[in-house]
Amino acid sequence: MLGLMQEWPLLCHKILDAAATQHGKREIVTRSIEGPIVRTTYTDARTRALKVAQRLERDGFLLGDRIATLAWNSARHLEAWYGIMGIGAIYHTLNPRLFPEQLAWIMNHAQDRAIFVDLTFVPLLEKIAGQVKSLTRIIILTDREHMPATGLANTVCYEDWLAEADGDFRWRQFDEQTAAGMCYTSGTTGDPKGVLYSHRSNVLHAMIAAMPDAMGISSRDVILPVVPMFHANAWGLGQSAPMIGAKLVMPGARMDGASIYELLDTEKVTFSAAVPTVWLMLLQYLEEAGKKLPFLNKVVIGGSACPSMITQKFQDNYDVEVVHAWGMTEMSPLGTLCTMKPETDDLRGEERLAVQKTQGFAPFGVEMKVTDDDDNAHPWDGKTFGRLKVRGPAVARAYYGDAGTEQFGEEGWFDTGDVAFIDPNGYMQITDRAKDVIKSGGEWISTIDLENLAVGHPDVAEAAVIGVSHPKWDERPLLVVVPKAGKEPSKSEILGFMDGKVAKWWMPDDIAFVTEIPHTATGKIQKTALREQFRGYRLPTV
Repeated sequence: MLGLMQEWPLLCHKILDAAATQHGKREIVTRSIEGPIVRTTYTDARTRALKVAQRLERDGFLLGDRIATLAWNSARHLEAWYGIMGIGAIYHTLNPRLFPEQLAWIMNHAQDRAIFVDLTFVPLLEKIAGQVKSLTRIIILTDREHMPATGLANTVCYEDWLAEADGDFRWRQFDEQTAAGMCYTSGTTGDPKGVLYSHRSNVLHAMIAAMPDAMGISSRDVILPVVPMFHANAWGLGQSAPMIGAKLVMPGARMDGASIYELLDTEKVTFSAAVPTVWLMLLQYLEEAGKKLPFLNKVVIGGSACPSMITQKFQDNYDVEVVHAWGMTEMSPLGTLCTMKPETDDLRGEERLAVQKTQGFAPFGVEMKVTDDDDNAHPWDGKTFGRLKVRGPAVARAYYGDAGTEQFGEEGWFDTGDVAFIDPNGYMQITDRAKDVIKSGGEWISTIDLENLAVGHPDVAEAAVIGVSHPKWDERPLLVVVPKAGKEPSKSEILGFMDGKVAKWWMPDDIAFVTEIPHTATGKIQKTALREQFRGYRLPTV
């Protein structure tokens, strides 16, 4: 017997409908690419998104067409997203931090037919557009006054193009499993892989993300998504924030500490999300300028492991709750968030920070396990680590074009490529990427733990750990350090700071000082480049 409930497909444009109906006057504030702060509302955003949809159909774009965006976080970018989805086309967020050759490859693989592009990235698009044969329309996200001179073919000014639509349009209806969005992995090994989100998965992910023990956001919040929309859907905030009716503050292109602080302060932001490097810049600015954060209540930190020093400073110096999070493009992206369960209520000081250092526990909608190489499940004992595998309604079941099939196993389990353990309370901690973990004398050493410890030294700006060949132990850890400006810490000072905080046999065998550490397009440390840089490095212990 089936239930007698209405058929009501979970379609993304219904999120914007609800935002306009229940929270129509709530603001979307954007630091525009042209310069000024621009204010609009959810009612305006829905009206303009309908015009985008109407205009796209008039230009001949159809259900299933891939339509790219190469843009910062802004109201225009958000309108384009919902307009694209509203006709059953697929938004495809492009990461401008990739090399031009990678972007061209990705656009050709996805067969993008149109692109919405910010002024900042017109020169970048000029380098690659001729290589993308499927591209038939380029929409520059600006007005007539700021329209650049360009040799790009089939180019229109967004505001002029939008003015040709009257908004008398109805969202198209289709199955909730219809593809809604596309995002490619950063491709640190091999070619990037396409992840294809459905309307259903996006809506469910937005609900999961907003839950109290996840991001815990509501209509009373003012949300600043510093994490870009091209970085795994701004961690779902482009859907979660309208769903619950929160005021949105879009940072545009300016990501420095002073600019982020200005928006946090003037717009009275209560919630924000970004990678650790952004928060390091903000904390440095706050300390140098002597500023406070009177309105900010909570920050979510993900993208890479969060050093305890960041958590401690936010909580002790500024009374801001820190939620350490983990996820992947393949997970839409949220997998775990480190909010505190009742079992942790009595923890204080270092014991509480030890829990907060973990990536947290999985909300409803995400199942996970840790296994050995033969897929035997490990116990949740807080010490036995192995391959982390996940499944759920917002987790990919395949890559676009059937790439990487080896990562998708039986019963829907996806091998994340991470090494982790889970404690008895369900808190998961990433110890490494499977390809980065150091195997010394048959035992595993977590590079992440060593990096987070080293960054806690007052003279260290950034640190990375890689395995270096050793004749007896197979591999031993090399610590690579970028000192803070004007500081010259010695090896003995840093090793002395780390001594006693990890197992003796985990301690790095040497330290190499560098001026910079290479990063991927998503801001993660590029271990492959570091290993190449230090290929053949001879440790003093050899």
